[in-house]
Amino acid sequence: MHPAFSIIFFTSAAGAGYGLLALLGLLAPFGLLPASPLFGLAALALALGLVVAGLLSSLAHLGRPERAWRALSQWRSSWLSREGVAAVATFLPAGVFAIAWFFLGGGVAGVAGWITAAMAAVTVYCTAMIYASLKPIRQWANPWVPRSYLALSLMTGALLLNALLGVAGQAAGWSSLLALASVGLAWAAKEGHWRHCATARPASTAETATGLGHNGSGHIGRVRLLDAPHSEDNYLLKEMGFRVGRRHAVRLRLITRLAAFALPAALSFGALVAGPGALSGTLALLAAAAAALGVIAERWLFFAEAKHTVTLFYGAEEA
Repeated sequence: MHPAFSIIFFTSAAGAGYGLLALLGLLAPFGLLPASPLFGLAALALALGLVVAGLLSSLAHLGRPERAWRALSQWRSSWLSREGVAAVATFLPAGVFAIAWFFLGGGVAGVAGWITAAMAAVTVYCTAMIYASLKPIRQWANPWVPRSYLALSLMTGALLLNALLGVAGQAAGWSSLLALASVGLAWAAKEGHWRHCATARPASTAETATGLGHNGSGHIGRVRLLDAPHSEDNYLLKEMGFRVGRRHAVRLRLITRLAAFALPAALSFGALVAGPGALSGTLALLAAAAAALGVIAERWLFFAEAKHTVTLFYGAEEA
C-alpha cells in the first residue's frame, strides 16, 4: 500500500496522544502525578493537541473533507466510523477529567479519568481494526495489528509522560520503569507482527485468484501473467501495488528497532539511574523524540509492506 504521510502522522501522533491521555486518566486519580494545575494543563494540552493534530491530518487525507461527518453514521458496520465516534466521544470524559484536575486536584479526578483512559484505548483499537478487518491484505488481517497499535500507543504515551515529569522536575523511578516496560512490550508485539508476516502462508496465489490452478483431477500448473491489464500504472498499482525494495525494508526495520525500541530503552534506563534532575529530564526527552522518529519509520513500513490481493492480477505470484 502506498504510505500516505497524512495517515502515517495521524496514526503516530494520535496514538501517542491517546496513550498519554490514558495514562493520565489512570494514574492521576491515584495521586501518582503532580496535582499542580500547571502540570495538568501541560500534560493534557500535549495529549489532546497530538490527538487533534492527528485527526486533522486524517481529514486532510480525504478527498472531500467536508463530508467526513457522514462517516459517523455507519458505526454499525464500519470500523472507520466507530473510530470517529469513539474519538469524538472521548473528548467528553476528557473535558470532565480536565476540569476536575484543574479545580479539584489530580487526586480527585476519579471516574472521569478512568472513563477517559478506557475511551482512549477503545479509539486506538478501532483505528487498528480499520486495517485488521481488511481480509485482502494478509499483513494486516491478523491479531498482531491491534496488539501492536495498542502497545505502541502505550509506549509513546509512557515515554512522553516520563519526559513531562523529568522536565517538571518531578521525575520518579516508577515512570522510568513504566517507560522501560512499555518499550519491551511494544518491541515484543512488533517483532511478533513481523514474524507472523514472514512465516504465515499466503492467503491467495495467482492460481487461487483465477481458479486456474486445479481441475477436477488435480493440479494443472503455475499460472503466470501473459500481458498486463494496462499499458501504464493505474490507481490500483499506485495505491495497492506499492513496491518497497527488500534492502530498504531491512534497513528501515533496523532503523525502527534502534530508534523506536533500543535507544528509548537505553535512554529511559539512563534516566532511571540518573535519578531526579536535569540529566534525567534530558534523557527522558531524548527517549521520547527517538521513539517518535522510530514509530514514523515503523508506520511507513506497516503500509509499504502490505500487499493487496489485487496485485495478483498484475503479475504478483502470491499475496
